[in-house]
Amino acid sequence: MLVLVGAPGAGKSTVGRRVAERLGVPFADTDHLIEEAAGMSVSDIFVTAGEPEFRRLEETAVSEALRTRRGVLALGGGAVLSANTRALLAGRRVIWLRVSMSEAATRVGMNTARPLLLGNVRTTLAGLLEARTPLYEEVSSAVVDGLGAVRFTGPRSDSVREAHHTAGPRASNSHDKHRQRTSQCRPHSS
Repeated sequence: MLVLVGAPGAGKSTVGRRVAERLGVPFADTDHLIEEAAGMSVSDIFVTAGEPEFRRLEETAVSEALRTRRGVLALGGGAVLSANTRALLAGRRVIWLRVSMSEAATRVGMNTARPLLLGNVRTTLAGLLEARTPLYEEVSSAVVDGLGAVRFTGPRSDSVREAHHTAGPRASNSHDKHRQRTSQCRPHSS
């Protein structure tokens, strides 16, 4: 299984669908799995039950998906806040779709479907990125930045490099090939 993590607006769902299609494997998004299980939208869960209940549902959804599904899995931006989830991601192929605060803010705009971003989007995103960046780094075996450049990290990087090669053009982590195009892994707004 290939797991995608990153901030709101990083393109996890869009990229995940494209990579899964390219590899001919199933795609799942934990936010959608949570909505199906709860019978309501993520926003409604936040309003009616609160963030702690949403995080509990999210931890359960991630655990179940990692145990029972195959293919590509996109996690919600805050899934890495759970120590249990981070432990479950250990040893897996995890790609961090890294975007800057300004890229993420442009992509999410004033999207009311993202309850943690209501109000001052830029300030909220800056705080989320500050808190979550070390966690994304901790769980990832590869990082794809907003321009599509790929950097392989950690002990799991060989298996991620192999999956990346299977998905399309190989990107080098050397400086001189930093801009090599990897369109199937590039976050896109939609």
